[in-house]
Amino acid sequence: MTENKQPVVTSLVVDNDAGVSDATSGANKKPATRSGAKKSGSQNRRKSRELVLKAVYRGMLNESELSHILRDMRDDPDYNKADEAYFKHLLQAVTDNLTAIDSKIVGFIDRSISELSPVEHAILRISGCELMFDLSIPYRVVINEGVELAKVFGGTDGHKYINGVLDKFAADVREVEVRAARS
Repeated sequence: MTENKQPVVTSLVVDNDAGVSDATSGANKKPATRSGAKKSGSQNRRKSRELVLKAVYRGMLNESELSHILRDMRDDPDYNKADEAYFKHLLQAVTDNLTAIDSKIVGFIDRSISELSPVEHAILRISGCELMFDLSIPYRVVINEGVELAKVFGGTDGHKYINGVLDKFAADVREVEVRAARS
Protein backbone atom coordinates (compact mmCIF):
# COMPACT_ATOMS: atom_id res chain seq x y z
CA MET A 1 0.00 0.00 0.00
CA THR A 2 1.38 3.41 -0.94
CA GLU A 3 1.36 5.99 1.82
CA ASN A 4 -0.30 9.25 0.77
CA LYS A 5 1.78 12.01 2.36
CA GLN A 6 0.82 15.61 1.93
CA PRO A 7 3.63 18.13 1.66
CA VAL A 8 4.31 20.17 4.78
CA VAL A 9 3.89 23.82 3.95
CA THR A 10 5.47 26.21 6.39
CA SER A 11 5.59 29.50 4.56
CA LEU A 12 3.82 31.79 2.17
CA VAL A 13 5.30 32.60 -1.20
CA VAL A 14 5.62 36.37 -1.24
CA ASP A 15 5.52 38.52 -4.32
CA ASN A 16 7.30 41.75 -3.39
CA ASP A 17 5.15 43.64 -5.86
CA ALA A 18 1.98 42.72 -4.00
CA GLY A 19 1.15 46.35 -3.38
CA VAL A 20 0.79 46.10 0.38
CA SER A 21 2.97 48.78 1.85
CA ASP A 22 1.26 49.83 5.07
CA ALA A 23 2.76 47.11 7.27
CA THR A 24 5.89 46.39 9.21
CA SER A 25 8.49 44.36 7.42
CA GLY A 26 11.33 42.51 9.01
CA ALA A 27 11.50 40.89 12.41
CA ASN A 28 13.82 43.53 13.89
CA LYS A 29 11.57 46.50 13.28
CA LYS A 30 9.78 48.47 15.98
CA PRO A 31 6.29 47.28 16.89
CA ALA A 32 3.72 48.03 14.23
CA THR A 33 1.20 50.75 14.77
CA ARG A 34 -2.18 51.15 13.20
CA SER A 35 -1.93 54.75 12.06
CA GLY A 36 -2.86 53.72 8.51
CA ALA A 37 -6.13 52.14 9.59
CA LYS A 38 -9.46 53.71 8.70
CA LYS A 39 -11.03 55.72 11.49
CA SER A 40 -14.63 55.14 10.43
CA GLY A 41 -17.28 53.31 12.41
CA SER A 42 -17.28 50.51 9.84
CA GLN A 43 -14.05 49.05 11.18
CA ASN A 44 -14.26 45.44 12.11
CA ARG A 45 -10.97 44.03 13.30
CA ARG A 46 -12.46 40.60 13.97
CA LYS A 47 -13.55 40.32 10.31
CA SER A 48 -10.08 41.49 9.32
CA ARG A 49 -8.52 38.73 11.41
CA GLU A 50 -10.92 36.17 9.89
CA LEU A 51 -9.85 37.25 6.42
CA VAL A 52 -6.18 37.12 7.40
CA LEU A 53 -6.78 33.61 8.75
CA LYS A 54 -8.31 32.56 5.44
CA ALA A 55 -5.44 34.19 3.54
CA VAL A 56 -2.67 32.68 5.68
CA TYR A 57 -4.35 29.27 5.55
CA ARG A 58 -4.66 29.51 1.78
CA GLY A 59 -1.05 30.59 1.47
CA MET A 60 0.12 27.69 3.61
CA LEU A 61 -1.78 25.08 1.63
CA ASN A 62 -1.43 26.45 -1.87
CA GLU A 63 1.86 28.35 -1.60
CA SER A 64 0.09 31.23 -3.30
CA GLU A 65 1.68 34.59 -3.93
CA LEU A 66 0.51 37.39 -1.66
CA SER A 67 -0.84 39.42 -4.59
CA HIS A 68 -3.09 36.52 -5.63
CA ILE A 69 -4.27 35.97 -2.09
CA LEU A 70 -5.12 39.67 -1.72
CA ARG A 71 -7.05 39.63 -4.97
CA ASP A 72 -9.00 36.54 -3.90
CA MET A 73 -9.75 37.95 -0.46
CA ARG A 74 -11.32 41.03 -2.04
CA ASP A 75 -13.93 38.65 -3.49
CA ASP A 76 -14.78 37.27 -0.05
CA PRO A 77 -18.28 38.34 1.08
CA ASP A 78 -16.84 39.55 4.41
CA TYR A 79 -14.24 41.83 2.81
CA ASN A 80 -16.52 44.88 2.86
CA LYS A 81 -17.29 44.27 6.54
CA ALA A 82 -13.61 44.23 7.49
CA ASP A 83 -11.17 47.03 8.25
CA GLU A 84 -9.31 46.90 4.94
CA ALA A 85 -6.25 48.78 6.16
CA TYR A 86 -5.85 46.52 9.17
CA PHE A 87 -6.40 43.41 7.04
CA LYS A 88 -3.60 44.43 4.68
CA HIS A 89 -1.37 45.54 7.54
CA LEU A 90 -1.77 42.29 9.51
CA LEU A 91 -1.43 40.01 6.49
CA GLN A 92 1.76 41.76 5.41
CA ALA A 93 3.16 41.70 8.96
CA VAL A 94 2.48 37.97 9.32
CA THR A 95 4.00 37.30 5.90
CA ASP A 96 7.10 39.40 6.60
CA ASN A 97 7.72 37.81 9.99
CA LEU A 98 6.88 34.13 9.41
CA THR A 99 10.28 32.85 10.47
CA ALA A 100 10.42 34.87 13.69
CA ILE A 101 6.84 33.97 14.60
CA ASP A 102 7.30 30.25 13.90
CA SER A 103 10.56 30.25 15.87
CA LYS A 104 8.65 31.54 18.90
CA ILE A 105 5.68 29.20 18.42
CA VAL A 106 7.96 26.15 18.54
CA GLY A 107 8.88 26.96 22.14
CA PHE A 108 5.28 26.76 23.35
CA ILE A 109 3.75 23.78 21.55
CA ASP A 110 3.75 20.13 22.57
CA ARG A 111 4.44 18.72 19.12
CA SER A 112 6.43 19.64 16.04
CA ILE A 113 5.13 22.61 14.13
CA SER A 114 4.42 20.39 11.11
CA GLU A 115 1.98 18.38 13.24
CA LEU A 116 -0.21 21.41 14.02
CA SER A 117 -3.44 21.60 12.09
CA PRO A 118 -3.10 24.27 9.40
CA VAL A 119 -5.91 26.27 11.01
CA GLU A 120 -4.26 26.22 14.45
CA HIS A 121 -0.90 27.07 12.89
CA ALA A 122 -2.41 30.01 11.01
CA ILE A 123 -4.17 31.31 14.14
CA LEU A 124 -0.95 31.05 16.15
CA ARG A 125 0.91 32.93 13.41
CA ILE A 126 -1.64 35.75 13.39
CA SER A 127 -1.92 36.07 17.15
CA GLY A 128 1.82 35.61 17.55
CA CYS A 129 2.40 38.44 15.11
CA GLU A 130 0.10 40.74 17.04
CA LEU A 131 1.74 39.80 20.34
CA MET A 132 5.25 40.33 19.01
CA PHE A 133 4.85 43.32 16.72
CA ASP A 134 1.80 45.35 17.77
CA LEU A 135 2.10 46.36 21.38
CA SER A 136 -0.86 48.72 21.01
CA ILE A 137 -3.23 45.73 21.26
CA PRO A 138 -3.48 44.43 24.85
CA TYR A 139 -2.27 40.86 25.15
CA ARG A 140 -5.61 39.73 26.58
CA VAL A 141 -7.38 41.03 23.46
CA VAL A 142 -4.93 39.17 21.21
CA ILE A 143 -5.48 35.93 23.12
CA ASN A 144 -9.26 36.37 23.11
CA GLU A 145 -9.31 37.04 19.36
CA GLY A 146 -7.17 33.96 18.70
CA VAL A 147 -9.48 31.83 20.84
CA GLU A 148 -12.56 33.20 19.05
CA LEU A 149 -11.02 32.37 15.66
CA ALA A 150 -10.31 28.85 16.89
CA LYS A 151 -13.90 28.43 18.11
CA VAL A 152 -15.24 29.39 14.69
CA PHE A 153 -12.68 27.79 12.37
CA GLY A 154 -10.81 25.22 14.45
CA GLY A 155 -11.46 21.73 15.70
CA THR A 156 -13.69 20.80 18.62
CA ASP A 157 -11.30 21.70 21.44
CA GLY A 158 -8.80 23.66 19.35
CA HIS A 159 -9.66 26.87 21.17
CA LYS A 160 -8.39 25.39 24.45
CA TYR A 161 -5.06 24.52 22.84
CA ILE A 162 -4.78 27.97 21.24
CA ASN A 163 -5.55 29.60 24.60
CA GLY A 164 -2.83 27.63 26.38
CA VAL A 165 -0.18 28.28 23.74
CA LEU A 166 -0.99 31.98 23.45
CA ASP A 167 -0.96 32.39 27.23
CA LYS A 168 2.63 31.07 27.33
CA PHE A 169 3.54 33.07 24.22
CA ALA A 170 2.25 36.30 25.77
CA ALA A 171 4.05 35.65 29.06
CA ASP A 172 7.29 35.39 27.10
CA VAL A 173 7.03 38.28 24.64
CA ARG A 174 4.97 40.63 26.84
CA GLU A 175 6.44 39.69 30.20
CA VAL A 176 6.01 43.10 31.85
CA GLU A 177 2.42 43.55 30.64
CA VAL A 178 1.41 40.02 31.68
CA ARG A 179 3.10 40.29 35.08
CA ALA A 180 1.38 43.63 35.76
CA ALA A 181 -2.02 42.18 34.81
CA ARG A 182 -1.55 39.13 37.01
CA SER A 183 -0.40 40.99 40.11
